[in-house]
Amino acid sequence: MFAQVGAGARSKTVRRERAQCSQLCAGAVSERGRVTLLVREFCVLFGMRLHTALAVLAIGACLSGARGQRYFGKELGALSELHHGVRGRVFAVDSRTLFLKDFHYDGEGPAAYFYVGSSKSPSSSGGLRLRDERGGSSPLRRYRGEGVTLSLPDGKTLRDVKWFSVWCDEFSVNFGDVSIPRDLEFPKPAKVGALRGVHGVSSDAVVVVDAQTLLVPNFSYDGEAPDAKFWVGRGDKPSPQGIRIPDENGKEAPLRKYDRKTIVLTLPGELTVFDIGHFAVWCEAFTVNFGHVTLPRSQLANVPPSLKMLGVSPQSKLNCEVLHDELAFEVRWAVAGDSIVLQLVGKLEDGEYMSFGISGDPSHSQMVGGDVAVAWVDKATLKGYAVDYYLDAKSQCAGVRGSCPDERLGEKTNSIRLLNAALVNGYSIVTYQRSLKAADELDRAVLTNTSQPVIWALGPLNSRNEVSYHHHFTKGDKFIEFGRAPVWNCPMPENEEDRQEPPRRDPPSRQPEANKAVIKPNPVPTPRPVPRAQPWDIPAIQCYEPPDGVFYAQMGPTGGKQGYSAITGHVGWGISWYINGLLIPEINVVRGKKYTFVVEGGSNPDVPARYHPFYITNDPVGGYLHRSDEEKKNLEIYAGVRRSRSGELIPTGVGRLCNWTPDPNGPGADEYPSFGAYQRSLTLECEPGNPGIVTWTPDRSTPDTVFYQCFTHRYLGWKINVVDECDAAEAEESRVVAHVAPADLAGEESVQ
Repeated sequence: MFAQVGAGARSKTVRRERAQCSQLCAGAVSERGRVTLLVREFCVLFGMRLHTALAVLAIGACLSGARGQRYFGKELGALSELHHGVRGRVFAVDSRTLFLKDFHYDGEGPAAYFYVGSSKSPSSSGGLRLRDERGGSSPLRRYRGEGVTLSLPDGKTLRDVKWFSVWCDEFSVNFGDVSIPRDLEFPKPAKVGALRGVHGVSSDAVVVVDAQTLLVPNFSYDGEAPDAKFWVGRGDKPSPQGIRIPDENGKEAPLRKYDRKTIVLTLPGELTVFDIGHFAVWCEAFTVNFGHVTLPRSQLANVPPSLKMLGVSPQSKLNCEVLHDELAFEVRWAVAGDSIVLQLVGKLEDGEYMSFGISGDPSHSQMVGGDVAVAWVDKATLKGYAVDYYLDAKSQCAGVRGSCPDERLGEKTNSIRLLNAALVNGYSIVTYQRSLKAADELDRAVLTNTSQPVIWALGPLNSRNEVSYHHHFTKGDKFIEFGRAPVWNCPMPENEEDRQEPPRRDPPSRQPEANKAVIKPNPVPTPRPVPRAQPWDIPAIQCYEPPDGVFYAQMGPTGGKQGYSAITGHVGWGISWYINGLLIPEINVVRGKKYTFVVEGGSNPDVPARYHPFYITNDPVGGYLHRSDEEKKNLEIYAGVRRSRSGELIPTGVGRLCNWTPDPNGPGADEYPSFGAYQRSLTLECEPGNPGIVTWTPDRSTPDTVFYQCFTHRYLGWKINVVDECDAAEAEESRVVAHVAPADLAGEESVQ
């Protein structure tokens, strides 16, 4: 039992063996092929139900990333380059899909997302957040010239929106956007002619789905010819100079009989519909045309690019989440029509179970009332089990109370179907299927349109092969979005080279290796909490420096985990004030002395992301403009504003924008050991124009601690310490003895 094994030794063993364990899945989970982005267009064209369209579109092998093609769809324009290095060109792929070419973003914003919206310009109201190219809903990562494919939410098309933006939720700031014309003719599938010919060849109108995909609805062929192939070539009619294309299963064998079957065909390699003039059923051995359609260039000029042309890499159809890392307990799943296939993987001792299922409460993870599958593999017989349980109480099953198999509570209530079980390298792997809907009163539905709380546990089986009290279980709330696009948030096996076909379900007597199959998904690392970083040592500006009392206030990056957030304890926006080249230093000033702040934080209020008026206040947060009237009653402003005749406060700390800019090709901020090293990687870039000037003389009524802030945004500045007098001896000593602590900092006096 687990209790008899040392936690440290077991954890180390599990990590080592886990790296050796291949990723397995049952045949019901794995599906060769891709699902095109144009499902809904097919539904419109043929009146199909969505699940039917999805079924006919699962074809061929996954497409690998080929970047040699230059067709990306209808170009909308370049992203405005407002902040955080956002740039790239935006294309409409089809009615619901956007492609970002050469997309850049430095990843420093605290809550940046892709957005579309119907308002006049980007804003938080009327905007719709998009999932990223991996189907994730977390804030955007760093991008360095990548191609990014995005889908609009269900029910929305590009006709419904007016703009696309990289938008920061935390501070309601637009980092870069592009307009979407109201009369946009987005790429869409094109209908061409229907097949008609000999040997019973017929179809409905063929649809060019995208530049590399053909849909042939209701295709028929009698299968009697010896060497019939799907065929394409240049010109209006087929000839021996054409080339064969694989059938819907990726094979080039002579065609079998078809009876009104809808099929999807993919052009091989880099071949596109722009390179060919016809599609045919052709008898290669006897050079006979059984039927063809022409592909007029004029009708295909605005079809969507294929996924391959967009550089979309193949990825597993499986999702995966880690439930307990040290015991390598994972859940993998794929939604298939109205059911879901799940796979549990865990490092179990003999006589132990693993369980996973839906919480008893729809708002948080709760065991009581839960609906779970209890799974294990008998290590003696290699037989696998997956049993439907209802958790009436936190106890073993006694009669009809406690944690009981459903069939102890009612006949024919086991709603779980075991598909496959294996024991590989000491890992128990059980695959099962269940309906998305609740099959009876003991079941809970699996939702695919939102996240929902789940529960899990590991523990020993009792003498009846039923669950005993668990020794590992869900702590806190665990939510999973079962309907998300496939994301693999689990570790990858080492030295894994090839993806293999899924295993067949073999009798228990077969060796475990016979069930082995390798899955190579496109992984997304599981986010893990990290300890608070040690802040960079940034020296304060002392009361005697600079001697002229002139400070330059400019904008710059927050410096990653060791910068703004570590120094202040607040989550930054990704930019902050730099004073005399230092990241938010504490400033020490003396009452009665005049100070001048040369402000270069932006002067155009129409572009909020580049407009940062400087002011001095008792507010540790900043952003006075957006404070409520009640909040403003307790706030004081000491410099940086003037009052208009109407009583409104107008910021005066406004001037051209100067940004300390990191090298886009250099390492991230977290890779620098000190601020001095990071500082040397920054370049000051200033826009044309003049700086603003804010003068301030602290007096006896000024509090001991005030703050320099941005008038329009929160959390950009830091502290000013106000003292009655400056130690003259200390000031004199500072002129003789060089600073030792900030030896790697570029410490220059302000420039007049």
